[in-house]
Amino acid sequence: MVIIRLSRYGRKKKPFYHITVSDNRRFRNAKFIEKIGFYNPFLSLNNKNSISIDLEKFNLWIKNGARISSRVNYLIKNYKNLLKC
Repeated sequence: MVIIRLSRYGRKKKPFYHITVSDNRRFRNAKFIEKIGFYNPFLSLNNKNSISIDLEKFNLWIKNGARISSRVNYLIKNYKNLLKC
């Protein structure tokens, strides 16, 4: 099964996350199918530089049956609210 989730990068105590499409049987930072965005938790969610997601690719994967992790679902909602403002 395919899942859209966060993969952790960055150094110790300074995380940076990529939003990736991967097989749910693989480890969190293992090989992924496609990278569709990023999330920087050190910037506030109101800052447009904290989240970037390619919504076209995101919607394509959803149509193909990919599941979304709970954290990515939360980030997507905030990102869409940022775009409306």
